Amino acid sequence: MPNPDQLQQSVLAALRWEPGVSAAHIGVAAYAGVITLTGVVDSYAEKHSAETAARGVKGVLAVAQEIEVQVPFERQRGDDQIALAVLDRLAWDASIPPNAVSVRVEKGWVTLAGEVGWHYQREAAVQYVRRMHGVTGVSSTISIKPGVNTFNISNDISVALHRSCYPDAEAISVTEADGKVRLTGTVHSWHAHQVAEETAWGAPGAVDVENLLVVV
Repeated sequence: MPNPDQLQQSVLAALRWEPGVSAAHIGVAAYAGVITLTGVVDSYAEKHSAETAARGVKGVLAVAQEIEVQVPFERQRGDDQIALAVLDRLAWDASIPPNAVSVRVEKGWVTLAGEVGWHYQREAAVQYVRRMHGVTGVSSTISIKPGVNTFNISNDISVALHRSCYPDAEAISVTEADGKVRLTGTVHSWHAHQVAEETAWGAPGAVDVENLLVVV
């Protein structure tokens, strides 16, 4: 594992490289593989991009997110305006079933609820909201409908992992019950950690993925 100073500098370099992040506004502390991000940004999209960039650095085991979003006056929106804009955006997306997602907004924080058929539909809804003016945070309790047939889902995911995560796939174990998938084992990078999770979510019938993979 890199020492704290090396890890801090690597994360700072990753933030400077990320086009959606003003690295000068963000502080970085490192201890035992845990990165703490501090500072003030003007959009939730930037806060999320900073966290994603930090997680992608080799040696980062976890991120403590303490960045504050302060929306500039000219970009501020009332909760009712944000709610209407979110509903309108979701209604225009052909990948999201009509009226499948409900929206609640409190002080700029958007909470999405409902039920969809696929993980990518849930992720699409969240990603749209992250980039909207006036949003200070996003929570999602959107659930995924149970598949009609989850037979062989563990084996299907294992085969897919060998396509997408080899050689890390050799150290990944997949178990499943009623569409709920659990990944255990080790991988060698945060990228492989995320790819494994995304691969599991892509399996027909997966309603939940518990990613317990350890980056070593």
